[in-house]
Amino acid sequence: MFVRLLLVLLALAAIVAGLAFLKYRQIQAEIALFSQPMPAPTVAAAVVETSTWEPALNAVGTVRAVQGVDLNNEVAGQVKQILFDSGAKVKQGQILLRLEDDVDRAELEGLQAAERLAQIQLDRNRALLKDRAVAQGDVDEIAAQLDQARAQVKSRQATIEKKAIRAPFAGQLGIRQVNLGQYLAEGSAIVPLQALDPVYVDYSLPERHLAQLRVGQPVSVRAAPYPDRIFAGTIQAISPGIDQGTRNVLIRARFENPDLALRPGMFARVATQLPVQERVLTLPREAVTFNTYGDSVFLIEETDGKTLAQRRQIRTGAVRGDEVAVLDGLTEGDRVIVAGQVKLTNGQDVSIVSDSDEAAAAPAQPE
Repeated sequence: MFVRLLLVLLALAAIVAGLAFLKYRQIQAEIALFSQPMPAPTVAAAVVETSTWEPALNAVGTVRAVQGVDLNNEVAGQVKQILFDSGAKVKQGQILLRLEDDVDRAELEGLQAAERLAQIQLDRNRALLKDRAVAQGDVDEIAAQLDQARAQVKSRQATIEKKAIRAPFAGQLGIRQVNLGQYLAEGSAIVPLQALDPVYVDYSLPERHLAQLRVGQPVSVRAAPYPDRIFAGTIQAISPGIDQGTRNVLIRARFENPDLALRPGMFARVATQLPVQERVLTLPREAVTFNTYGDSVFLIEETDGKTLAQRRQIRTGAVRGDEVAVLDGLTEGDRVIVAGQVKLTNGQDVSIVSDSDEAAAAPAQPE
């Protein structure tokens, strides 16, 4: 009995010892694996180049019509005729709508008759005055009555004229807001009218750029409906004052718009062109890490046969598309990392896959 129990205990001890040995070998293998050096992360690089730079001041603006109004009526009345269609192009002075004016015209005829009678009486009294058949006071009274009659005629004619709503300038109409037979109170909205060629683009720039702006300076605009099209214009006016709330200066640029592509109220991305700068250092924008403590890049250096990534503080300038100007910190020919730098540390060994800023770098190996 005792021998059998001893054999069982020995067997259990052998099994436990075997399992412990296998676990020990596994732990030693994992330690050996993690003690091996990590492979260098793969990155893409680009060369700092010198190029001709056409800097621009970028902003957002709003397209505005050179002239735009909501047409309304000066006098009240009932709509008699509608002589336009929504969206139509009209000429300056074209009659768009007439209000009921039959009563006014009838009153005008009566006033004109009174004017003629006053003129006849004045002529007769002047003839009688020569023979001293009437007093000078009678002639003066009739002359005053004639002037009053003429003024009443002109007043009624002006009222009739105001009941014919005309286009104050050439342009394109909007959506009609009145109907035939509708009674319009004074100042009722009838239809919008916009002059669309040319158009203005209003935008603002920080006050620090004021010295770089001048009337006639070229400006380009992009609009969302035409992503591949650039509209060219010039600065027409610069506000004489600075907005105290934003410290921005308001600018108005003028654009020819023969095909009516730009419409009032449209959002626009504006680029105010500055003089061309020669020999400006540039590098891809994605190579730069922008933060409040300063901009930096990972510069590639060859040391003891190794390719190392060294963080370098730089000073950047204007941005043009995917490029950024470098003002300080780099020289022409330096190579910087443009992809795969997210998990890099200063002085880390790297593997370069391309010297083109368009090459895609493989993901960095986990640390």
